[in-house]
Amino acid sequence: MIKNKLKIKEFSLLCQVTVKTLRHYEKLGLLKPNEVDEWTGYRYYDVSQMQTLMSIKRLKSMGFSLDEIAELMASSYHNPSIEALNAKIDECKELLAQLTRRLDMLQSLVDSQNKIIDMEKFSIESLPQIIIASHREVIESYAQIGPMCYEKIGPEMARLGCVCTEPGYCFTIEHNEYRPNDIDIEYCEQVTEMGQDSAIVQFKELPAVERALCMKHYGPYEKFYESFAEAFQYMEEHGYTIAGQPRTCYIDGIWNQEDPEKWLSIIQIPIE
Repeated sequence: MIKNKLKIKEFSLLCQVTVKTLRHYEKLGLLKPNEVDEWTGYRYYDVSQMQTLMSIKRLKSMGFSLDEIAELMASSYHNPSIEALNAKIDECKELLAQLTRRLDMLQSLVDSQNKIIDMEKFSIESLPQIIIASHREVIESYAQIGPMCYEKIGPEMARLGCVCTEPGYCFTIEHNEYRPNDIDIEYCEQVTEMGQDSAIVQFKELPAVERALCMKHYGPYEKFYESFAEAFQYMEEHGYTIAGQPRTCYIDGIWNQEDPEKWLSIIQIPIE
């Protein structure tokens, strides 16, 4: 019987596998050409090798690595054992669980962001009791908030093993009257449990706030005073008085939005 010899490009086309992949499989010893012309270097495959390639593709689609497939191809019994298949099933279950958790976290974040986007400029919300990791420092300007977070607070929270809630909730509280510089500011981030205080980060519980006036602020942090002025004007018009320290919650900032005019913060003022 005369066997049809297929050049590597022909074999690639028929099996829908790139020439680069075939050369890689040859290098690994997974699938070597049936014949290599010693004068031209042309590689030839025969039809029977199509089934071998289909087996490789099938095993790869089931999650077997190329090294694992190479071991199977080198054995007399090319199919994986029941134990190997059950191990892959367990891997799939774990991966599925991880993806489900990731999906839930992403969906929760999207829901939270959509809620903020859909929120009217002003709304009345309740703020739950939370545990926070906080850092208080006097800074020269609002521009130092970002570097303070990712250069000092973030690394320290990671060192302490802090676990932040999903979706995240971080905000600042100012502890002095308005100043263009020398701002006494406390950065707070919600965490899942109390930790051990350090020289940089302290832990505490904040009580629930029954009602807070929430207002969107678009723009750089240096313009917070404009939004605070508008918020207090709204409070006067609707008969509200301040009942606690205002918070400035950060949603979009320099970490994911280069244009300061598109930064989104939420001003939260406890009221009664």
